Amino acid sequence: MKNTLLKKLLFLSFFVLGYSQTAYTQTAFGLKAGINYNSNSIEEVSSDVFEGAESKTGYHAGIWLRLKIPVLGLYVRPELVYTNLENELKYKFTGKMTSYSFQKIDIPLLFGKKIFGIGNVYAGPSFQYILNSEFSFSDISEVDADGFTVGFQFGGGIEFGNFGVDLRLERAFSPIESRFIGTTGSPVNFDTRINQVILGVSYRL
Repeated sequence: MKNTLLKKLLFLSFFVLGYSQTAYTQTAFGLKAGINYNSNSIEEVSSDVFEGAESKTGYHAGIWLRLKIPVLGLYVRPELVYTNLENELKYKFTGKMTSYSFQKIDIPLLFGKKIFGIGNVYAGPSFQYILNSEFSFSDISEVDADGFTVGFQFGGGIEFGNFGVDLRLERAFSPIESRFIGTTGSPVNFDTRINQVILGVSYRL
């Protein structure tokens, strides 16, 4: 089922890109990469099973496309990005420390405006699909996270020739409901809420 949702999500993203190319004048495209910091991402639902959750720095890499919107002086910037995030926390049933990592595909659809020739400000929704999630030790097994969620990104950046640097904030509209089988053999539910600070660099091809 997850593979079917991912195919639909990817199809939607490429449809948006294709439609944008026919509706607007293409101005630029390129590559991007950077680091992510995900804060306050683990919250208990069915029982108090974690403590001391601490976010660790993650990373992202992907492609972007920027297209002018005629007359309005704005542009639309769709992106297709792979993101890896990780948290460190204590599993209270055993007292052991573990890390919780998850990987996702992000498809931000940002609307922006250039300022002072080299600056940019932008905002828009970010569609996200969770590819995989897991804890680092065997006490916790059968980890599963709901595949699809939506967030909102806003931020700005500057460009120097073909290179760019930007800083964004991302806020989740809703948590990702996740579950696992713990040492008791019973399913445990928890929330994974993605609230990020994203620092990225880009290169225009």
